[in-house]
Amino acid sequence: MRAACIQLQVEPCRTEQNLSRALQMAGAALAGGAEILVFPELFLTGFCYEPISQPFSSDQDCSPYPSLDIFRALVEEHDCLIIGSLRSDRRNEGFCLDRECMQLRSKIHPFGEEKEHFDCGEGISPVATRWGRVGLQVCYDLRFPEVARALALQGADFLVTVAQFPALRRDQWRALAIARAIENQMPHLACNWATGGGSLIIDSRGRVLAEAGSGQTALLADVDLADRDQFRREVPCFADRRPEVYGRWDTERSNP
Repeated sequence: MRAACIQLQVEPCRTEQNLSRALQMAGAALAGGAEILVFPELFLTGFCYEPISQPFSSDQDCSPYPSLDIFRALVEEHDCLIIGSLRSDRRNEGFCLDRECMQLRSKIHPFGEEKEHFDCGEGISPVATRWGRVGLQVCYDLRFPEVARALALQGADFLVTVAQFPALRRDQWRALAIARAIENQMPHLACNWATGGGSLIIDSRGRVLAEAGSGQTALLADVDLADRDQFRREVPCFADRRPEVYGRWDTERSNP
């Protein structure tokens, strides 16, 4: 399956401009054969904490999320899967949108000032789609290996991270994105915003299939789930896990 990371320039509180760029870049990715389109974290609004400045402010915080109607039309026309995140009241909601439905997964770990505006997500589970089970995580969640591992243990077929990682920590972003792919032996679509740059499409062996620099770009690559299965047979990490030991360590740390 062909996937695209849409490394979009996201301007806070400038929804119409963000939308225009997103649609233009989505069109280019679809023309390149993409079936899965991944956008950065809060790609329409950015971290806008002034609802009055948002064109969809009266409606977009609740279902059915009219700000995504134009993307629903894209999904219907092209039979594609669109992944991103949006603000929904006090949640930063990662979403997967296809012809069947829209499914949400909240950001587990708000970062810094975000904690004043967003509540923590409370559940971790993959999203079932016809392209496979998506292990979706949002930005800062990437730093917590427990999130990706929980998704992998529940049967996620590939990881997706939507983010606004800063450029000054791009080296850490790259290392973490590759590590999450290797340790969970699954492909990883890691989509950052244009200001941070460095979006990646990584296979299950940790090989970088496509990588962006700075600025706006649509990064495309083919994702092979069969190779993931072959690699897991070669290096049976999941079969060799010892959760009884890991659980004891976690309990002892929590209760010194």
